[in-house]
Amino acid sequence: MDTICKEISASTVKLEIQDAKTGNIFTRELPIDYYENSYCLRLKGEGLDGNPVEMVFYSKAGVAKLKDLTGNGPDKDNCK
Repeated sequence: MDTICKEISASTVKLEIQDAKTGNIFTRELPIDYYENSYCLRLKGEGLDGNPVEMVFYSKAGVAKLKDLTGNGPDKDNCK
């Protein structure tokens, strides 16, 4: 059975980095809320001061959608 994944979410993320000087690989599990769909990737967590922090990275399709929603997109119908 094929399932198409339209969104991904998790309450923790695992980060793997390779140190530039030594080449050693380190893995950390972090309490970050992760959400991804075809328009964006969103990370939510807590800053050093204890306040909520959120970062959003938009895909090319996400930026185009934002432009359309705010009236800054092209004057053409995307549905044809």
